[in-house]
Amino acid sequence: MNETPHPAHPKTHKRLATFAARGSRKLTARQAELVEHRLPALAVPIAGDAVPSLDPGTLFSADAGPTRREAWLEIGFGGGEHLAGQAARNPDVGLIGCEPFIDGIAKVLTMIEAQGLANIRLHPGDARDVIDRLVPASIDRAFILFPDPWPKTRHHKRRLIQMGFLDDLSRVLRPGAPIRFATDVADYANWAMERFHAHPAFAWTARTAADWKTVPADHFETRYQAKALGDIAPVYFDFVHAPV
Repeated sequence: MNETPHPAHPKTHKRLATFAARGSRKLTARQAELVEHRLPALAVPIAGDAVPSLDPGTLFSADAGPTRREAWLEIGFGGGEHLAGQAARNPDVGLIGCEPFIDGIAKVLTMIEAQGLANIRLHPGDARDVIDRLVPASIDRAFILFPDPWPKTRHHKRRLIQMGFLDDLSRVLRPGAPIRFATDVADYANWAMERFHAHPAFAWTARTAADWKTVPADHFETRYQAKALGDIAPVYFDFVHAPV
């Protein structure tokens, strides 16, 4: 993956992938048509200069009118169940969904068409490319739900939750913006908690164990989650962006 270094966050080495390569299921004829003809109109424009100049407000202004108040970011939305659910429940919010696998993109495009959702924009690739280009303090809420756990110790450097990533994420979050991280892998839960706690820009909102063991009332279950492939019941860590 060749990248132009971000002026504010210069890259001194090649960025490691945070999602494992896998085969995608063959798209149906309808899905292929949506990817070809619908995706271009919904894609987040990040090509060209890497200077952080992407204002989420400009992505939704054409159809939102004066009521669009917030922009939310979902990093790695999988099959799109959570992304589409949040969009339907919150029509006055603009949602940016990032997913590297085309079958996930095709699935959410199908939901967008079927439900008439006008408040989703998509990036078919690495979410970090979008974060690099977002203007500071432009995201009101973020979701990182069941990211690739990279269970082998030698692959932990590929996990999304790293201190450098949290630096970049904190730059684009507005003060007080909530962020939810969920996983069903015990080691990744400990890993993420350690790094979120160590980062000065994030504060954990939990007061009791029930706060992170109980499914949040505003959560939409994903197909991946329903498979229960992890070694623990899902945990949900809610933090707020609390810049010092």
